[in-house]
Amino acid sequence: MDFDTVADELYALRPEQFTSARDTHAAAARKAGDRALAEKIGKLRRPSLSAWASNLLVRERSDEVAPLLRLGEGLRQAHHDLDGAQLRELMRQQRLLVGTLSRQAAQLAAQAGRPITPDAQREVESTLQAVLADPDGAREWAAGRLVKPLTPAVGFPAAAQGAVRAAPPVSEAPAPAAKRRRATDESKRERLTKARAEAGAAEDDLRAAEEEASAAAHDAQNAKSHADQLRQRVSDLGEELERAEEEHRQAAAAERQARERTRFAERRVSEARRKARTAAARVERLTTESH
Repeated sequence: MDFDTVADELYALRPEQFTSARDTHAAAARKAGDRALAEKIGKLRRPSLSAWASNLLVRERSDEVAPLLRLGEGLRQAHHDLDGAQLRELMRQQRLLVGTLSRQAAQLAAQAGRPITPDAQREVESTLQAVLADPDGAREWAAGRLVKPLTPAVGFPAAAQGAVRAAPPVSEAPAPAAKRRRATDESKRERLTKARAEAGAAEDDLRAAEEEASAAAHDAQNAKSHADQLRQRVSDLGEELERAEEEHRQAAAAERQARERTRFAERRVSEARRKARTAAARVERLTTESH
């Protein structure tokens, strides 16, 4: 057992199957004496529904991974170079590819028996946008082990769209006031990005908790149903036992009565024999006397 094999197996499972399978692998590692591996496996987090769908897309559509990564590289380079024509073409490809892949992720999830919600599909799209904008996010997505959806960085590709419309002259130095406004805007964007990321993480945790609660409620209902069936079986067996005990009592009474009849009949047979012998002896005596 090695960590990468276990992790790949776990993140290929549906979210509701993740926790129990993770705990089983961790327990197996502990039993094998590999406490470090057990702890590492135990720290793996259950993926949100959209993260699982994104991981599923990477596994099932591996031929689409490289084209998306190349598109991201091209977009980032065109954005850096302020190449308006190139940006327009790449952004057209971006819209087509992101839309196609998000629909494929939804189809794959449905085929795997766990359809995703419209909100989760939008989170898949958001993850794909983040992959295009951020090399680190791209590598994380390509590994197929996302725990939560990725959030696109503020300023890309929105900033790229602005660059296409109006790229400022390179030689023109911005005024101090413009620099201050730009710094303030950047600070606001960073705070907004952080707040959105925190809100997204909180929503992911909430969804994961809701899914776990739903799975637990389902398991509890199944357990209750099973317990009800066992209680009914116990009741049926109890009734059957009572019937068997009553039949046993009746059979024992019948046996006693039969023994009594047997003893009575044996006494009658013994008495009849005695009388028969007495009668025979009398007949023999009278016969002798008559001669």
